[in-house]
Amino acid sequence: MFRIVRVQYTTKQEYAAKNKENITKVMNDLRAINNPGIRYSTYLLEDGKTFMHFALFENEAANKILMELESFKQFQAALKESVPEVPPKTENLSLVASSFDIFAAT
Repeated sequence: MFRIVRVQYTTKQEYAAKNKENITKVMNDLRAINNPGIRYSTYLLEDGKTFMHFALFENEAANKILMELESFKQFQAALKESVPEVPPKTENLSLVASSFDIFAAT
C-alpha cells in the first residue's frame, strides 16, 4: 500500500531562497536515483515563504530512500535551525480518486 504525505510550513522571508536551494539539492538527488516508487514535489505559496511538500511513496522502502538521503537530512536540519515562522505540519493523506495511475507499471 502506498503512502501520501503533505507537509507545510512558513520560513522567515530571508530564509526562503536558501530553502529553495536545499530543496533543489534533494530533488536533484532523487532524480539521479530515478526510483519510480517516489513521486515528490514542492510548491511555494503566493506569500513567497510558505512551502508545501507533497510526496507519494509506492511502499515503505521508497519512503526510507528519501529519509536516508543525505541531502534530505541536511535540508531538514537547516530548516529546523532556521526557526520557521510556522513549523512544519505533516499530514498523512488517503487517496479517494485520481485521473491518472500514480504508480503505473513501467
